Amino acid sequence: MRILHTMLRVGNLENSLHFYTEILGMKLLRKKDFPGGRFTLAFVGYGDEAYHTVLELTHNWDTTSYDIGDGYGHVAIEVEDVYQACEQIKDRGGKVIREAGPMKNGTTVIAFVADPDGYKIELLGKKTP
Repeated sequence: MRILHTMLRVGNLENSLHFYTEILGMKLLRKKDFPGGRFTLAFVGYGDEAYHTVLELTHNWDTTSYDIGDGYGHVAIEVEDVYQACEQIKDRGGKVIREAGPMKNGTTVIAFVADPDGYKIELLGKKTP
């Protein structure tokens, strides 16, 4: 068994695709409209779905925003250098909501960014074995 994807409902698919592909550097793996159901699915990630976990962005055509709720936490992405990743994200127009630095009561360097719908994305420095 393995985790295939995490689904996020998005209010504006083009804004979300821009964020995940242009700001976070993911690839659009596939996209399909479902006119009968009035929704579109777009899958983004850093590698082929056969080998990597990806994000499914679901856009319901008649919904422009969602209440994220207090049960959602975040999606975590490993990066080479958290400080540098934050600067690149800001340079590309992304929103850093927690600057890079050691986590509270620990030494692991983390940061948080927000996507256009307010979903939190945690950036974690690459761990050395």
